[in-house]
Amino acid sequence: MRRILILNGPNLNLLGEREPEIYGPQTLADIAADAKKLGAELGIEVDSFQSNHEGELIDRIQAARRAADGLIVNPGGLTHTSVSIRDALAAAALPAIEVHLTNLARREPFRRTSRIGDVVWGTISGFGPTGYLLAVRAFWHYFEATPSG
Repeated sequence: MRRILILNGPNLNLLGEREPEIYGPQTLADIAADAKKLGAELGIEVDSFQSNHEGELIDRIQAARRAADGLIVNPGGLTHTSVSIRDALAAAALPAIEVHLTNLARREPFRRTSRIGDVVWGTISGFGPTGYLLAVRAFWHYFEATPSG
């Protein structure tokens, strides 16, 4: 069975409470459960991890090199600042999809730059929690077209 890891960065643990008018009412636990359920339907094991600490996210990316077939990454605010997460993703050499709940192009100017955009397979932005499900489906298509290693 193929395995993907969803990584969520700082403040995403507050989904459902923090600015629901921007980020919606769903909690991160709701989003993770929906992704896991869809993954099971598609024959993909989905695990998730959230941290407010950059180093913990980097440790998980590095560990995923041997434990996962792909990554779904929402670094939160670290999207715009973390060269270290970018470098960890590049070193992991796994297919990765960047996911954002909101459309970054419609947000504040400082949010319009992604430090990881050049090392991910693709970006899904602006579809709310559905973006995670779209990423799981994208991996299903990718795995169907890629022989198991």
